[in-house]
Amino acid sequence: MFAAASCAILLPGCHGGRSDSGSGLAPIRLQLDWYPQPEHGGFFAAQLLGYYKAEGLDVSLLLLPQYGSVAQLVATGKADIGLGSSDQILEWDSNGLPLMAISATMQHDPQAIMVHKDSPIHDFKDLEGHTVAAQTGATWLKYVISRYNLHEVRQIPSTLSIANFLADPGYVQQIFVTSEPFFAKQAGAEVRTLPISSTGYDPYRVSFTTRDFAASNPELVAKFVRASIRGWQAYLADPAAVNAELLKLNPALNPAQEAFSAQALRDGRFVTGEGAGQTGRMTAARWDAGAEQLKSLGILHGAVDPATAYSLKFQP
Repeated sequence: MFAAASCAILLPGCHGGRSDSGSGLAPIRLQLDWYPQPEHGGFFAAQLLGYYKAEGLDVSLLLLPQYGSVAQLVATGKADIGLGSSDQILEWDSNGLPLMAISATMQHDPQAIMVHKDSPIHDFKDLEGHTVAAQTGATWLKYVISRYNLHEVRQIPSTLSIANFLADPGYVQQIFVTSEPFFAKQAGAEVRTLPISSTGYDPYRVSFTTRDFAASNPELVAKFVRASIRGWQAYLADPAAVNAELLKLNPALNPAQEAFSAQALRDGRFVTGEGAGQTGRMTAARWDAGAEQLKSLGILHGAVDPATAYSLKFQP
C-alpha cells in the first residue's frame, strides 16, 4: 500500500512516466519489484552517483503499483526494464510473454526459510510433516517436495509479516535473509535460516526487458547494465549515502534495518557471487539447469528453449 502511494516522493529523475527533459539523455524506465529498499541499492546508487547520466541515460525508477505485475508492465510497454528472477522469466516465456533477462542483479536469491532456534528443522528434508508459510504457488517448495520425496508438507499463504512466526515456536516461514531475521531478532526471537539455494534450486535475480526492446536498443541496454553494475559495486563498498536517500523515499525503513540488509547482502555474496568479477554475469549452464528443473516439475508449457530467455551479450 505504501508503494502505491509514494511515487511522488522519488529521487529527482525517478518520475513516473517516460519523458525527455531536453537534456539529450536517453530515457529508460526501470520497474522495481517493491518499494525502495537496500535490495535495490545498486540501482539507486547508479542514479545518485551519476553513473546512469555518465552513460547518457535518464533512468526513472518506478514503484510497483498495488497488485501490479512487473512482467505485464514491461511486456505491455509501460516500463522498459523490470526486475525479477530467472525462473520467473522461464515461466513467463513459457506462458507467451517474450521477455529476456539482460543481467544478473544477484547471483543467488536471498530467499530462505526461517525457523526458531530450537526447531527440529535443520535441513529441507526435515520439512516432512510440517506446515510452511510461503508465497502462493512457490516453485521452490514444489522443487523441495520433489527432490526430498516429501509427502506431508502443508503450505499456507505467507502474510509478509512475522507476527505469526513470533507467536508460534513451530512456525516455518519463507523470508528474505536480508529482511525478516532483523525484525525477528529485534522482537527477541532467536532464529535460524536455511537458504533455498542450498537445495540446488538456485535462480538468478535479474533485470529483464522485452526481446524487441533489446533488439532495437542494444546500446542503451548495454549502458544500463554497465552503469547498474557500477552502482552495485559502489553501494556494497559504502551504502551510507544511498541508504540515507532510501530512508527519505521510504520512511517505513530505519537506519538499523538498512545497515542489516546491506551487510547481509555483502555477507551472503548475493550480488557478487563467490568469485571475482561475477557481478552482473550469467552463464548458459545455470540457465539450462534451471530450465531442466522447471521441466521436471511440469511447470513449463510446450517446447521452451532457455536460450531465448536471456542474453549474455550485454555483459561487460
